[in-house]
Amino acid sequence: MDLKKYVTIVQDWPKPGIKFKDITTLMDNGDAYKYATDQIVEYAKEKEIELVVGPEARGFIIGCPVAYSLGVGFAPVRKDGKLPRETIKVDYGLEYGKDVLTIHKDAIKPGQRVLITDDLLATGGTIEATIKLVEDLGGVVAGIAFLIELSYLNGREKLGKYDVLTLMEF
Repeated sequence: MDLKKYVTIVQDWPKPGIKFKDITTLMDNGDAYKYATDQIVEYAKEKEIELVVGPEARGFIIGCPVAYSLGVGFAPVRKDGKLPRETIKVDYGLEYGKDVLTIHKDAIKPGQRVLITDDLLATGGTIEATIKLVEDLGGVVAGIAFLIELSYLNGREKLGKYDVLTLMEF
C-alpha cells in the first residue's frame, strides 16, 4: 500500500514555508491505519519487543495499537508535570529553547526490550530524549518506528546505533 497517498501536505502550516505532513487523513482511513500499524507490529515481532514507549501525543497514536496487537504494555513519555507518580526527567533542545520529557520511574524493568514509536522523525531531538529516558531506566532500545521520516533534516544521524523503521520518507 502506498501510504503517502493518505498523508495530506498542508502548505504554510504552522508557519510560512513549512509543508506540514498531516497524518490524520491516514488515521481516518481504516485500511491505511491498519496497514501502517501492521507493518510496525511485524517489525516489533522480529525484535522480540516487551514494551512499547511513545512520546506525547502522536507517539501514543502510533504506539498504543502496536502494543495492543503485540499483547504488551505501553508506557507514555510526557511533558513535565503531566504524569501523576514519581518520574525521571530529561531536558532536550528545541529549535527555540528547551523542553522536558518525563516517564514514570517504574515504567520499564531493567533489560526490558523496548520499541519506541512516533509519527515523524525530523531532527531526532524528541526521540533522542526518549531513548535517554528508556536507557536511564535500564531498558534496551530494540527498535524505533516512525510513520514518516523527513530525511532532509538528518534526524537519523542522531539515532545511528539504533535500528530504525520508517514507513515513508519525504
